[in-house]
Amino acid sequence: MAENEQIEGNKNQDLTKFLIMTIASIVIMFIVFAGVNYVIMENLISQKINSVQTNTEELGEEEGDGDEIQKGIIVDLGDFILNLCDENAKKYLKVNVAIEVSKKETDFPAEEPAKGGGGHGHGEAAPAPADPLAAIQNEMNQYKPAIRDAVITNLSSKTSAELATAAGKELSKEQITNDINAILNGEREVLRVSFGQFIIQ
Repeated sequence: MAENEQIEGNKNQDLTKFLIMTIASIVIMFIVFAGVNYVIMENLISQKINSVQTNTEELGEEEGDGDEIQKGIIVDLGDFILNLCDENAKKYLKVNVAIEVSKKETDFPAEEPAKGGGGHGHGEAAPAPADPLAAIQNEMNQYKPAIRDAVITNLSSKTSAELATAAGKELSKEQITNDINAILNGEREVLRVSFGQFIIQ
């Protein structure tokens, strides 16, 4: 009887030791696995960060070698009030739109040196140069009806949900830029489209 209890106790102790050893082995394996996984992930993240930094530096160098951000002439297209194409409820948009168009080399001619009297005694003053910005605005006025139509067509084809997001606004600006560039047909290029007041009701 005592021997059976002792054998039973030894079995219980062996089983307990076996369970402890198994659990300890699982815990150690888990810790090792987690450690290895952490090191691998850390290395991958570091490589990705270094790759992104390298690409950014290369892009920065390329941009530095090229032209700086081109600045153009702002043309205000005025306010637009138009219906959006929402199906369930009538929504309208009130927006102010301006475009920035590229400059030409001929827009701002270099000033000619003042001609001397030449000993004739007639000190005639040179005529004042025309305002180049006014000339550009006049040039763009001939395109304004078509440009305004392109803006109206684009924006009125959108729903209020599409225009409520930043991505939706950027998409519209991109589409408007393409439409206006097609109208200008290479005479000038639209660099940017800007929305001023932007109210959806």
